[in-house]
Amino acid sequence: MLIDTYDRVATDLRVSLTDRCNLRCTYCMPEEGLQWLAKPDLLSDDEIVRLVRIAVTQLGINEVRFTGGEPLLRPGLVSIVEQCAALTPRPKMSLTTNGIGLKRTAAALKAAGLDRVNVSLDTLRPDVFKTLTRRDRHHDVLAGLEAARDAGLTPVKVNTVLMPGLNDDEAPDLLAWAVEHGYELRFIEQMPLDAQHGWKRDGMITAGDILTSLRTRFTLTDEGDGERGSAPAERWLVDGGPHRVGVIASVTRPFCRACDRTRLTADGQVRTCLFAREETDLRGALRSEAPDKEIARIWRLAMWGKKAGSGLDDPSFLQPDRPMSAIGG
Repeated sequence: MLIDTYDRVATDLRVSLTDRCNLRCTYCMPEEGLQWLAKPDLLSDDEIVRLVRIAVTQLGINEVRFTGGEPLLRPGLVSIVEQCAALTPRPKMSLTTNGIGLKRTAAALKAAGLDRVNVSLDTLRPDVFKTLTRRDRHHDVLAGLEAARDAGLTPVKVNTVLMPGLNDDEAPDLLAWAVEHGYELRFIEQMPLDAQHGWKRDGMITAGDILTSLRTRFTLTDEGDGERGSAPAERWLVDGGPHRVGVIASVTRPFCRACDRTRLTADGQVRTCLFAREETDLRGALRSEAPDKEIARIWRLAMWGKKAGSGLDDPSFLQPDRPMSAIGG
């Protein structure tokens, strides 16, 4: 079991499969990209599967989310999913993706054992998408979403970040579109995860702003904490249901007290929080032929030191030194 000094138990593992991405979203990385991790520094497919197996069989993990960078860029992704699906007990498995490439891989991922996907899409306007991502791939994301739904990777969740002056007027349109297509929309407050350190707390589109905008067109009924559990999103029924919309308010409404996540970076480091500055090396233990029991011990010790909160509620918070692409969302 992965427990910390605040009696939180981690049962949800986020695994970053690569630091690379085929978009250049303005809130994530500079236009020229980043200095990617060298291939020898990345965990191999077998190392990833081994760490997931240790987490599931020895540490109480029952849910695994594959992230990036962009996880669809990982050549061995389908095989990794298939091997993790064969574990006993079998974890629930999901994938967070930008949707590019999902059209050609959705069916294979479902057959391998993936349960569902989260797809990032910030706008319904192709021109705004190109401005936000610096790539003309809006049509590919829409096609990927349809393929995921048709393959049964449901519920298909759409993650949206609203940016001042770009797409901050689109919340009601995005929700109407999601309801029409059977997707579950989740708005995420912009977080200080950009490598170029351009995030500013002032002017950020907050959860309150988003809900005010949505209520100009929809009636929202709060599901309440009883339904939320440890999930990061607060959810509302849309016009009485059954459709729902969520808001992940990491900055203005931190949910650290209920956090049940542990994170594995693309180069084999344990992170107790997305915003943690400290990391614990598992790659070194793997490559020095440490037994599973020792790796589990190191992981438990790392999680025992998890801090009470992310620090995002502190106005003086500074961005982490490490870009999000290497950590995983």
